[in-house]
Amino acid sequence: MNPVADTAIFFGKFLYYFLESLVFKVIPKRKKNVSGEIVLITGAGSGLGRLLAMHFASHGAILVLWDINQEGNMETCRLLKQKGDVKVFAYTCDCSNKTEVYRVADRVREEVGDVTILINNAGIVTGKSFLDTPDHLVEKSFLVNAISHFWTCKAFLPAMIKANHGHLVCISSIAGLVGVNGLSDYSSSKFAAFGFAESLFLELTMVRKTKIKSTIVCPYFIKTGMFEGCTTKYPSLLPLLEQEFVAQKIFNAILEDQVYLLIPKFAYFALFLKQIISPKMMIALGEYLGVDTCMTSFTGRAKAEELQIETERKEQ
Repeated sequence: MNPVADTAIFFGKFLYYFLESLVFKVIPKRKKNVSGEIVLITGAGSGLGRLLAMHFASHGAILVLWDINQEGNMETCRLLKQKGDVKVFAYTCDCSNKTEVYRVADRVREEVGDVTILINNAGIVTGKSFLDTPDHLVEKSFLVNAISHFWTCKAFLPAMIKANHGHLVCISSIAGLVGVNGLSDYSSSKFAAFGFAESLFLELTMVRKTKIKSTIVCPYFIKTGMFEGCTTKYPSLLPLLEQEFVAQKIFNAILEDQVYLLIPKFAYFALFLKQIISPKMMIALGEYLGVDTCMTSFTGRAKAEELQIETERKEQ
């Protein structure tokens, strides 16, 4: 161990990678070819998952669709097949159920092959204050939004490691980087998803499986049924995001092997501020942007109530 040599090597690497990142800001990275890749998307039955499937299908990928909603999943499958000669396989899967994840994963390997791009997109939100959120919905939020990622990665990562080829995509959230009022269970589960994806990225790097790429996505609230009724005070700074815009950004990030993607770009600045200003200043910034009241008119609670009823029915 030589501190002087280690420090010199560190600064050399730091300068090289810093200049490299500046170059790629000016000259976009070459996009990889995903034709023939087996792409599994959880939560593919609607919204962002469906749009991502459309993008991959248009580039010749083989699609594997997972969703607990069989009707929505089959509709995505139908829409994909309308595009022409698209290989698509739809499976009904409750990602909150470990046994079911492993069982359906075995079917995918037997019927389709080894998954090479895994997109953990499935998510739920209750939109209730902390004390009003039933314990089983807290557990459900973590199971779907975070813990399911452990199971899907355990199911499909070994084949990627063996081939030293693959891509892991985590759809987290800005709420997984900054806590949001009224989203205690959702926010903390997305923090967990981000932490898991980042740790796994570093672990794969340390064992030199560098051809298994990772992309961690943190968008602000998207205009889907999940966040119906959410508001923003200044749309020019912190807009509610259009689904197609987010899907295109994510797709491009995957093709360019981008590790971190925050949407909108203002989020990078807000995250930087979080590290250097006091908590009171951060609260003041949240009040200015309207983040403190963004969930006040949330109407997705009806969906949360449906989720609660469905969960209770299954437990009976």
